[in-house]
Amino acid sequence: MESSLPTPKEQIGNLHFIRKDVLNTALKKAKRKYQLRRAMLLGNLYHGKVNIKFRDEKNVLHNVETTVWTVGEKYISLKGGRTIPVWAIEDIEF
Repeated sequence: MESSLPTPKEQIGNLHFIRKDVLNTALKKAKRKYQLRRAMLLGNLYHGKVNIKFRDEKNVLHNVETTVWTVGEKYISLKGGRTIPVWAIEDIEF
């Protein structure tokens, strides 16, 4: 298992993200979408945090513990106004 670099949500705005989808099957992409929607409900209803693993443009795996406010088709919005492209997200842990 590859280790990830803990990244404060305040630094996400300074990162450049990978340009291709990190997931390679429709099933994995559907699972990610489902998990992101669950994370959004957790964030909006209970202000609960999740751990999101994502990749930057150098393919480095990062993780951030944060609250997900909105989930769109291309981006998610985090507490504090930061965004992460959906295609860069590898995993969501509750």
